[in-house]
Amino acid sequence: MRAIWTGEVSFGLVSVPVKLYSATKSHDVSLHQVHDADGGRIRYQRRCEVCDKTVDYKNIDRAYEDGEKSVVITKDELEELPADDSKEIAVEQFVPADQIDSMVMDKSYYLEPAGKNAKAYVLLRRTLDAAERSAVVTFTLRSKTRLGVLRVRGDVIVLQGMRWADEMREPEFDIPASKVSKKEQEMASSLVESYSEDFEPERFTDEYQEQLQILIDEKLESGEELDTDAMFGDVDDEDEGDGNVVDLMEALKKSVDDRRKKSDKKKSA
Repeated sequence: MRAIWTGEVSFGLVSVPVKLYSATKSHDVSLHQVHDADGGRIRYQRRCEVCDKTVDYKNIDRAYEDGEKSVVITKDELEELPADDSKEIAVEQFVPADQIDSMVMDKSYYLEPAGKNAKAYVLLRRTLDAAERSAVVTFTLRSKTRLGVLRVRGDVIVLQGMRWADEMREPEFDIPASKVSKKEQEMASSLVESYSEDFEPERFTDEYQEQLQILIDEKLESGEELDTDAMFGDVDDEDEGDGNVVDLMEALKKSVDDRRKKSDKKKSA
């Protein structure tokens, strides 16, 4: 892995030198666009609508419009903003973990101790682990001030980005009032119980990406024309019925029965 940022975690008067690594990656197969008529690669150009010339990235500035006026923000002005050159992950407060809504969570990063002596890193890791609280931090990455939280994952400190409060939307719709019977609630609880087990992330795979890779491999091996129905099966859309309202109780009963049958098959296998 290649470090994407180097700085320090400031914890009171204690400074912990660290390197930052992305903790996640995309498994999506990389595809590019081509012309369907001749397979030619599609290229995009940055073209100025005033002079109609192609513009190099180094000659591009940013602008903001408020609906009436437009102002240009130059690269030099952006670089002079005080948050731009900060190399500090500053611990702001320790809060109960359950006060952090999972909806605000963003990308995760690993923190590696920088330098040969990891004493300060280990001290911070043990402190975080023993605190039973989450450390809310602020930091700057790619010229943007960000909010985050420090957590411990095994022997490693993890920095997880968070969205700012004003980036979260409130739902702009109402939930219609609905009456749920005691029997329906009991049956739903029974369904939950039938699905209850320990979480094993390795069990879940991205079937779309797997099939896309199979398709690519087959086309590389056999050529352009393939019978995808023969490869993956001709899957019909599920019968959606005649449009009538589904009987919730019947759906719950069938779901519980189907789940029990699958569980019995697993046990007998």
